[in-house]
Amino acid sequence: MTAVIPLISQLPESEKEQWLIHLNRKLDPHKVVLSDDMSHQEKLGVKVAIVANPEPMKVLEFPSLVWVQSLWAGVDRLLHEIPLPTCKVARLEDPYLADTMAEAVLTWTLYLHRDIPQYAAQQKRNEWLQHKVLPASTRNISILGLGNLGQVSAERLKTNGFNVSGWSLSPKVLPGITCYHGEAALTEMLAKTHILVILLPLTGKTDKLVDQDLLSKLPKGAQIINFARGKIIDINALVSALDNNHLKHAVLDVFEQEPLPIKDSLWCHEKITILPHISAPTNLISASEIVKNNIFNYLHDGILPRVVDINRAY
Repeated sequence: MTAVIPLISQLPESEKEQWLIHLNRKLDPHKVVLSDDMSHQEKLGVKVAIVANPEPMKVLEFPSLVWVQSLWAGVDRLLHEIPLPTCKVARLEDPYLADTMAEAVLTWTLYLHRDIPQYAAQQKRNEWLQHKVLPASTRNISILGLGNLGQVSAERLKTNGFNVSGWSLSPKVLPGITCYHGEAALTEMLAKTHILVILLPLTGKTDKLVDQDLLSKLPKGAQIINFARGKIIDINALVSALDNNHLKHAVLDVFEQEPLPIKDSLWCHEKITILPHISAPTNLISASEIVKNNIFNYLHDGILPRVVDINRAY
């Protein structure tokens, strides 16, 4: 028996069409269609759906849903904006995604490590001034969040000679990585940090976790990279820490409102590098294969993929 699987998405039309082509190729003989093209009656019997940047309340139009497969690693909007989640949610767990994120973490860590923002500012002033190059082994890079993305990123940094630490809510053991967990241990890790990389999921506990108090625990001259979610940082506290020279620079790839409004003052801040949410984009080909396997396992054998713990939100 073939199934009709809705794609619930607010992506641009061209992107939705690309996903439909690849997903239908992979999921044949089942059919993937845009949710807006389905009638109310057709929606009533749907058991599984695929979501990509959906309007969360649209999911409630499918009352029989058992689970949804996200095409992204982040699923915070689904968990936070649906009052009582009525179905299970599977994040995209793609090794390619983790590798892409690790590459971005290494790239922008090197950007800060080798003082690229300072040289860019000097160029605008026609200023020829060399700065001391420190060995990677003298830099302490700390990662907030040791899930799959954080673990692969930590290993990539370690392989490139950095001293790497990581903090998570639950205990972790990673070869060659100093692992911390718990509030007291977080303070201990921050005190030794030169570059802080944020890779946490957005939950009730991580919302505005990086606030004035946390930033004050970093050494003077520390730098920050946020590749997680914009709401994890109290942006006013961050700007204040940059303005008073407690922090040296911040690389921000995620924001509470995206795209970042054209007139937002962050664009012009000399100590902030802004990226348009590009640290780890989903790979259409590898993601489609993972989605195929997860949905086939469910439709043919009743097996669910690993799903998000609603209480922990990850």
